[in-house]
Amino acid sequence: MEYKDYYTILGVSRQATQEEIKRSYRKLARKYHPDVCKEADAESKFHELGEAYEVLQDPEKRAAYDKFGSNWKNGQDFEPPPDWNGGFEFNGAGYTGQSQQGGYSDFFENLFGRSKYNSRTGQSTFQMKGEDQHAKIVINLRDACKGSKQTLTLTKPSIDDHGQVTTKPQTLHVTIPRGIIQGQKIRLEGQGMPGMGGAPAGDLFLEIAFAEDPLFHAEKRDVFLTLPVTPWEAALGATVTVPTLDGNIQLTIPAGSQGGRKLRLKGKGLCTASSKGDMYVILRIVLPVPETAEQKELYKKMASLMPVNPRAEMGV
Repeated sequence: MEYKDYYTILGVSRQATQEEIKRSYRKLARKYHPDVCKEADAESKFHELGEAYEVLQDPEKRAAYDKFGSNWKNGQDFEPPPDWNGGFEFNGAGYTGQSQQGGYSDFFENLFGRSKYNSRTGQSTFQMKGEDQHAKIVINLRDACKGSKQTLTLTKPSIDDHGQVTTKPQTLHVTIPRGIIQGQKIRLEGQGMPGMGGAPAGDLFLEIAFAEDPLFHAEKRDVFLTLPVTPWEAALGATVTVPTLDGNIQLTIPAGSQGGRKLRLKGKGLCTASSKGDMYVILRIVLPVPETAEQKELYKKMASLMPVNPRAEMGV
């Protein structure tokens, strides 16, 4: 189908105000009215002007039409994107009062649907569900573990009286559910872009990201902690205090543990009523640095009493 450059048809720029659009339409409509103009194509031009005004006089339809940008020329072959109708409900328009048989082009009907003319008001309706919006919010792991209430300020797009998109701050009070995981989305119904022509607003989807934590990191529902231990705690076994997202607990380190050993704390990860994550404590052995002659002698005695080749598996 052919692209309709409604701005060119009305002889106005894409930055024209609503008053300039109205003025130009009235001037051209008088010029090409079939009862006045004797040109052979006066009637078709008159209907084309009416269609262009149908779109550009309405801030909602103008904003939707402007999505195609200024790269298309009047009469150029055109196909709307496959997802053009996603989230939109076009029931036509009707400021000029054209009936379904009143000369709408294929271009108009492909984008906005056929006009549903209201004989009582002389107008038709145009509705467009508000677009869904997406944002990312960063929370800490403890809030994800326990759940929390947070106040967020986001930048929200809106449409002004001229059909132009502007932005303004939006303050939201959000409940973070217990056990939420990174990448999960919270849906806030009706908090997206406003609907047009009485249609409902879109939704706002908040994607969860975790702030870097000095102790923990999460992989889906499981939480990981690297725990420093002394050589004698690892060798002889010990009970030590360990932090978790819920608070400190006592953890038993089995005797003979090696560095890198992973100890599981069941149900200490990110949990909901139906899904439970675990916490994994990874041991990291911290060797004391010998500074005195006595300390160095102790290391030599250990080497003599407990000889071991830690590289034996490497064949060296």
